[in-house]
Amino acid sequence: MCGIAGWFDLRDDLSGKKMVIGDMCETLANRGPDEEGFWLNSHVAFGHKRLAVIDPEGGQQPMVRRYGDNAYVIIYNGELYNTQELRKELENLGHRFTTDSDTEVLLVSFVQWGPKCVEYLNGIFAFGIWDGKEKQLFLARDRFGVKPLFYALRGGGIIFASELKAILAHPAVKAEIDRDGLSEVFSLGPSRTPGSGVFKDVFEVKPAHCLLFNGDGCKTWRYWRLTSEMHTDSLAETVEKVRFLVTDSIKRQLVSDVPVCTFLSGGLDSSTITALAARHFHETGKGRLHTYSIDYADNDKFFRANLFQLDSDNEWIRLVSETFGTEHHRITVGTTALAEALEDALIARDLPGMADIDSSLLLFCREVKKEATVALSGECADEIFGGYPWFHRPELAADDSFPWIRSKRLRARILSRETKALIDPEAYIKRRLGETLKEVPRLAGEGPDEAKRRELFYLNMMWFMATLLDRKDRMSMAAGLEVRVPFCDHRLVQYVWNIPWEMKMLGGREKGILRKAMEGVLPGEVLQRKKSPFPKTFHPEYERIVGRRLEEILHDPASPILDFIDKQEVLKLIREQPEDDSPWFGQLMAKAQLLAYLIQVNLWLEKYKIAFSG
Repeated sequence: MCGIAGWFDLRDDLSGKKMVIGDMCETLANRGPDEEGFWLNSHVAFGHKRLAVIDPEGGQQPMVRRYGDNAYVIIYNGELYNTQELRKELENLGHRFTTDSDTEVLLVSFVQWGPKCVEYLNGIFAFGIWDGKEKQLFLARDRFGVKPLFYALRGGGIIFASELKAILAHPAVKAEIDRDGLSEVFSLGPSRTPGSGVFKDVFEVKPAHCLLFNGDGCKTWRYWRLTSEMHTDSLAETVEKVRFLVTDSIKRQLVSDVPVCTFLSGGLDSSTITALAARHFHETGKGRLHTYSIDYADNDKFFRANLFQLDSDNEWIRLVSETFGTEHHRITVGTTALAEALEDALIARDLPGMADIDSSLLLFCREVKKEATVALSGECADEIFGGYPWFHRPELAADDSFPWIRSKRLRARILSRETKALIDPEAYIKRRLGETLKEVPRLAGEGPDEAKRRELFYLNMMWFMATLLDRKDRMSMAAGLEVRVPFCDHRLVQYVWNIPWEMKMLGGREKGILRKAMEGVLPGEVLQRKKSPFPKTFHPEYERIVGRRLEEILHDPASPILDFIDKQEVLKLIREQPEDDSPWFGQLMAKAQLLAYLIQVNLWLEKYKIAFSG
């Protein structure tokens, strides 16, 4: 994985602007600690920070291929999992390769097929290609947005990069937010509308979208979407197909020229990846698979089971590690360190995020990076197979909102009267919800219950999954660690999309079809374990630490967050003990995480010197 930054402007001479592109790239140093490269001509400036994973010697970027007087230049962040198939197909079409890197395969794919090359790709990617023949820039992002790509149109040109911080490093882009940006933070946060860069006139290339910029302007389009159709496979055929797709995706994503490990929580998803990866390691003579898990200081004393987190992970992790002979590493995060890392997590994401759910992952990835460069993780299985509680408890999804955005009354309570009047949080949520529901691929003749579930699955994939993928990318890449997500393989997602609910819930269990597919692979106890999310700290000292820090912010008249919140209501929130400390966002973010989120909002406004433009 890498960090990319680029600038294209037909009205300006960029050949002498290496300092600008260099400053943009420098903000991405953690994404690519191994190498740096630049390519500039009169109208294009490309920069690249590389994390070497495949073909360390031959995969340097920006990569250039020349055909006569025309140059094609690529900067690319990601991994292709069908590199060998594409290479063979392109060789049969007469192309020749000088490296073993997927970067060259991707660039030659564009030379052969132009923008339609994305339809051939299986992988996670965000890239920019300068097409010297047509004098135009082509940008594209993978189908589910595993890899990030932001852009801003300024003057007669376009500025793009892997992260917002690199966009903001360009002198033409200011750290401003308008009413919609404020709504993103206080109405939807820490989720984000697909395509929104939150900052004023900064955008995101949406998942499964391309962008073409040339003398005629900027054009974007969607190159892939889920298709709804009747599922005609029998139960036995469905189980076999799910088993094949999961296994094939994991095997493809284990390809690497640097050390690979897996994240292990002892749940169904991470255990599936670990079991199949350990088997592959054994069959290919790669030795023992290394696995990593996270825990928190004194969580054994303070853990409290709830609807979303029923038990602790430790015994399940031990069982899976012993069963498959992995070399397991348990990383414990301290309470003070968790709070102190809130600022680093904010800077990694460039936006207020999932508070300590982010900072814990950042600290975890820093430790994993000491031994490995690539990790496989279990994100996306719950979204595609229906693992979350709101798939199974109608009252959690009945509200006219996103089911993971809970306690809207609490969100409104902490805002000043002026802010509430300005952004109207409930109306903003309904608008964004309505926009997404219009996109749902419908199936003619489908009953109302199944149609409603299809809407719920689509919302989860386009929103909640995107939030978790954002989190995983920014926190891992801030540590220079590449994390792959096998359950996000588009072939698997497309197939599971049309499996009827009764099959997905085989045996009356959430993700029942996946459990059935993994029979004979996982121990029976693990197959039957109830879903449990990424763990969080239950230590009461954490809430006390963030509460004290937030009080200090509230009592400092220079704190920028005071312009947007009701100070007295937030002080009450800090001091009260809620009877029901259920999440206000997702599965994990309860009162302590709300306090930490507000700390991150203030840090964001302060550190990024954000101006509000009304």
